[in-house]
Amino acid sequence: MTRTHTPNDIRAPFARYSHAVEVPPGHRLLVVSGQLGISPQDKVPADIVGQTRQCFENVKAILHDAGMKLSDIVRINAFVTDRRYLQGYMKTRDEFIASPPPASTLMIVSGFAREEFLVEIEVLASAD
Repeated sequence: MTRTHTPNDIRAPFARYSHAVEVPPGHRLLVVSGQLGISPQDKVPADIVGQTRQCFENVKAILHDAGMKLSDIVRINAFVTDRRYLQGYMKTRDEFIASPPPASTLMIVSGFAREEFLVEIEVLASAD
């Protein structure tokens, strides 16, 4: 069982994430490459909510393939192309993450391999 760390003597997280997640000895780790908002049929939603949802659906499929689930995510690294996408990303992300929330970093980047991509999400998952 993982354990989160959000000490009271530092500032609380800005959003729904934990400052740290401890993975106990003997657990498997799965490193998931950055997932873009593109479906198996090569469809890319036009908006941040749709792309974020597709990213997490892709992550969910990878986790399932490894015998894991979304609640096994211990860290999220997310990248968006504009500050105006932060709210849509975070609201949609919160539909997919468990409690306690994983550790998380969200960065604003200049772009991705294709111009229509607005978000990319990579995760680290752990299970026994």
